[in-house]
Amino acid sequence: MTKRDQALRIIKELKREYPNAGTLLKFNNPFELTVAVALSAQTTDDRVNQVSGPLFARFPNPESMAAADLEVLEKIIRPVGLYRNKAKHIKALAQALLERYAGQVPDSLEELLGLPGLGRKSANVILAVAFGKPGLGVDTHVQRVARRLGLANSDKPAQTELELKELLPQNQWGPAHHLLIFHGRKVCKARRPECQSCRIQPICEQNLEK
Repeated sequence: MTKRDQALRIIKELKREYPNAGTLLKFNNPFELTVAVALSAQTTDDRVNQVSGPLFARFPNPESMAAADLEVLEKIIRPVGLYRNKAKHIKALAQALLERYAGQVPDSLEELLGLPGLGRKSANVILAVAFGKPGLGVDTHVQRVARRLGLANSDKPAQTELELKELLPQNQWGPAHHLLIFHGRKVCKARRPECQSCRIQPICEQNLEK
């Protein structure tokens, strides 16, 4: 079995295990998703959802968020952690959208990477979720699970992203991101992976090497 065959089989099995895998962030449009993704660094989706409702009720578009008082933004998003930096980022993000893109979120990786507060993981998530375009974000779960499964060799997310994209067809990039996250949260955990109950244990590199 080639590594590409292994990757495709893993994704197929994970789809059976997690048929509803997808983003847990709550949003109504690309702008809301982009802000939510920017807030999600080093925190949980539940925590982001806790603050995003009040945030978007008060600042529903780039115009209002660009004009927002930083202290007000900080107060609303405080529960997500790193709130001072994140408040600056989302305000600058809104300003950049107005200045460069007439208030619209761009739909290319290069343009998204040029926006404040967005890294490769975030840009890939926005591409896939907001626009249905090929994108494969690598967070801590994707990084850990991909390496354990033998789908990636690097410990650097940017390189892992490239390795996964080479193995999988573009139409599987977005689904693979969510599937690997779900598996990392529920089974292939950081400290105590539940290998005995893992659906894909027979084709996991940890098992194949035995």
